[in-house]
Amino acid sequence: MFQIKIKTSTREQGIDITSQIKQLVQKTGIKEGICFLYCPHATAAVTVAESYDPNVLKDITNCLNKLIPKGKWLHDRIDNNGDAHIKAAIVGPSLSIPIQNKKLALGTWQNIILLEFDGPRERTILCKIQGE
Repeated sequence: MFQIKIKTSTREQGIDITSQIKQLVQKTGIKEGICFLYCPHATAAVTVAESYDPNVLKDITNCLNKLIPKGKWLHDRIDNNGDAHIKAAIVGPSLSIPIQNKKLALGTWQNIILLEFDGPRERTILCKIQGE
């Protein structure tokens, strides 16, 4: 099992981690298989999205903020981050990406994104690569 560490710099941000995951896949030498990613945090998530245009990640954040605004959740009485927990739960903590010909089978505009909802913090992504 591999893990990567990412330091986030703002409360909410999207960070493209595709290059780090590609390096791990290359390191294994696996030709055909699957890459499992897991974010073990209650206020961050992983997804696949375009990151070449930074407006896509801004749009995702803006949409989630409209759906799940800050400051109106029961959990806010404890940590004032109820919105971050809900956003992370909706987006999800894990991804499975096929590996074909020693490469992640991502589409042309697809990238692996860590979504931070309660930063800045250091985040960990666990990565298990299996195949032949």
